[in-house]
Amino acid sequence: MDLSERIEAFAQLGNYLKDSLTGEGGIADPELQSVAAEAQKVNPWFTPLFIYHALSETSRILDRSLLRELTGRYSPESFQPVKPLIVGTILAGNIPLVGFHDFLCVLLSGHNFKGKMSGKDDKLLPFMADKLQQFESRFTPSIHFEESYIGNIDAMIATGSNNSFRYFEYYFGRYPHIFRKNRNGIAILTGDESAEELAALADDIFLYFGMGCRNVAKLYVPENYSFDRFFGEMEKYSHVGNHNKYANNYQYQRSVFLMNSVKHLDNGFLLLRPDQAIPSPVGTLHHETYPELPSLVSGIQQQKDSIQCIASRELSGIQTIGFGKTQNPELWDFADNMDTLKFLSNL
Repeated sequence: MDLSERIEAFAQLGNYLKDSLTGEGGIADPELQSVAAEAQKVNPWFTPLFIYHALSETSRILDRSLLRELTGRYSPESFQPVKPLIVGTILAGNIPLVGFHDFLCVLLSGHNFKGKMSGKDDKLLPFMADKLQQFESRFTPSIHFEESYIGNIDAMIATGSNNSFRYFEYYFGRYPHIFRKNRNGIAILTGDESAEELAALADDIFLYFGMGCRNVAKLYVPENYSFDRFFGEMEKYSHVGNHNKYANNYQYQRSVFLMNSVKHLDNGFLLLRPDQAIPSPVGTLHHETYPELPSLVSGIQQQKDSIQCIASRELSGIQTIGFGKTQNPELWDFADNMDTLKFLSNL
């Protein structure tokens, strides 16, 4: 297959997804509906709302023009390997279809995909792979899923925690690789955000229960910032408090704070705690005050290896994205700022 044929197959997969989603949070295709139900059964964190969002975003990026824009950023030779290699991929399972971008990049590059799924998210991507092969059977020899250890590879792309990063280094460090570890999103507020911006920020915080690496885990706010308006716009996600697993995490953190007299704010489903750390537990959001924006920007630049993205209005000196967009990355917004296609083209 040449690149245009690979793009066409993925575009057909995107069209299938668009036709399968109702636009009202529902799934019209019975086969996809069944797989989504299986995914939720395996992982209760994968609610119908969040599975729908992941499927909708996948359909959005599998647009023919976007795929061409992505691949047009590289030389044609980047997608014509002399000898297609086997690229092992260890996929995280924190949010639905989190490994789809690696799957896409490996196959667009002309290499072979060998994936090890997380047990928390092992239904959706294999289904997508089967659908892709229905549209283009020539992909079949290039797609393999392993249930246990990944061996017989030429390169590795692995995503996990800071602890699993050491495991990746030990077992796969001898191969050309991309290893990703913990990162989080942050948001910078100035105090004059509109209600619409704060409501959009709620998406950045609560989509996937805040478990994605692009979710906002910490707020930076000016001194003497009042959280009244902020909490008011978070109410659109009050339903997360009815989710058993989320509620258990929230209640546990709340109990810890109360027993240890930890200063915090509580709106009934989200705990807001002053803390310098960026990562925050489920049900909790950290915040930190800043005296002025220039000094904040300087401090954030020093923590760039811990930050996946920054939700904010435009700021001088750092790259930001608009509120409500952290879980809507473009195809060229590579995780951890590691260009996957460039890596694959250099194999």
